[in-house]
Amino acid sequence: MSYQIVVCAGIVPDPLQTLEPVSTPQGPALKNEAMLPAVLDPWAAHALYEANHLAKNMPGSKVYLVSLAPKAKLQQVLMTIAQKVSFELIALDGPSTGFTDSHDVAAALAAAIEAIPGLDKSRLLLFGGWESAARAAGATLSMTGERLGIREQFQGVDSLTVGSDGSFEIRERVEGGKHLVSQCSGAPAVLGWATGNLPEPPNSPQVGMQNMRTVMPALQKAKPAGVAVTQQYASVALPKQQRSTRIVRDVAAAEVARELAQWIRGAH
Repeated sequence: MSYQIVVCAGIVPDPLQTLEPVSTPQGPALKNEAMLPAVLDPWAAHALYEANHLAKNMPGSKVYLVSLAPKAKLQQVLMTIAQKVSFELIALDGPSTGFTDSHDVAAALAAAIEAIPGLDKSRLLLFGGWESAARAAGATLSMTGERLGIREQFQGVDSLTVGSDGSFEIRERVEGGKHLVSQCSGAPAVLGWATGNLPEPPNSPQVGMQNMRTVMPALQKAKPAGVAVTQQYASVALPKQQRSTRIVRDVAAAEVARELAQWIRGAH
């Protein structure tokens, strides 16, 4: 058994940065966007690590990374990501501010995936983030799967186990800290990953050199995605900060917990 694993992953501003929307002639954008450091979307990064792990355990499998982002920013991010896992890049040049419509992004991603040479949908696994730091709610991934004709979709996935007959056992997050265990007969399928259960792979210069042979040509050939900035915003405000400190001594832990619970109830 071997699979063609396509990971949809965008780039987002580093989560430690303060983001401030501004209006431009082209529509909404982020203030000082060109100066903001970018990272691979955290949820999509987990999907990429899981894809790499699965491909290693299934000889003959291959991982594709499909990303819609500004080429210059994407190149910066890939300098780090390319040293962690092996993949073939399929790049689309377009905005990544989060002000694009998920429907348009899904259409562009699906078209790029359909154009992969030798694509075999009977072996296709579409991976991505359950949510996104830019386009949230898993809407883009699920619509991409629908456009590719994949009806078996799972969101909030924490683990994927392949059986000897090619079937999958998939654990999805549900309320109450529990998991829904599903059985799938096999590919094709869409999996929106939560955090997974694998650590971040270590950097490997050998993997990086191997990837960069294909990454740079893919970036040079990246075509405009044709995705416009269509979303608007009415107002933006930073969350209010509230700090109330009181220094006490010799107070029982139960009393401290009671006061904290009372304060939290009063704050809401």
